[in-house]
Amino acid sequence: MAYIVPQCPVQLHQLAVMEIREGLDPPDLRSEILKSRARPCYPPGLAMSHPTTASSPTVLISRARLEERVAELAEEINRDYADTNLLVCIGVLKGAVFFLVDLLKQVEVPVAVDFFQTASYVGTSTPGEVRIRKDLDLFIRDRDVLLIEDIVDTGYTLRTILDLLRFRGAKSVKLCALLDKVEAREVEVPIDYSGFQIGNVFVVGYGLDFNERYRNLPFIGTLADPTSPPPEPTDSKR
Repeated sequence: MAYIVPQCPVQLHQLAVMEIREGLDPPDLRSEILKSRARPCYPPGLAMSHPTTASSPTVLISRARLEERVAELAEEINRDYADTNLLVCIGVLKGAVFFLVDLLKQVEVPVAVDFFQTASYVGTSTPGEVRIRKDLDLFIRDRDVLLIEDIVDTGYTLRTILDLLRFRGAKSVKLCALLDKVEAREVEVPIDYSGFQIGNVFVVGYGLDFNERYRNLPFIGTLADPTSPPPEPTDSKR
């Protein structure tokens, strides 16, 4: 019997379950399942805007520029929330962790910290329809809330999160995003504190990853084709 072995680990798993149920156990299938663990899985028809193989990132925003801009954002937050009794800062997992830590170390107003994590529904045709993987532990009713995100692209998921925070009765809700990928925006999302505007390139480092790699880089880098340099980022100062 001939087997068409898919490249996607999820599809391989599904095929394996089917074969086991039918009492079959082709050895070549098991070997392919083992090899597939290192391969990313993309839904059929998905237009990938990021590289399919890992490479050495090219520096897009240096460590020094990151430190300088984060300090400036902290100054803006200190000024705007000078009279608040408690600022609830919510980080969006996982990418915003590095940015959140460096930012809040320079925020001088009283803060509480919590985290939120979502995942898009697989196969849904409704943009922005997400499921909550990690909800808030803190109550935010009548509190000033600052949502801290690593990057804003299409805006669908962030808009959903912001609407949810307002629905839960927050006194005020603002968004602080390190990177703003303006060219990828499909819905309007107001960014109150924006670090850098970047082009529509795939970026890694400083919390952002490619298949869980590169998060710990101290700079923002791109995995784009080195023969086609990405446009220079610009500071998003108000």
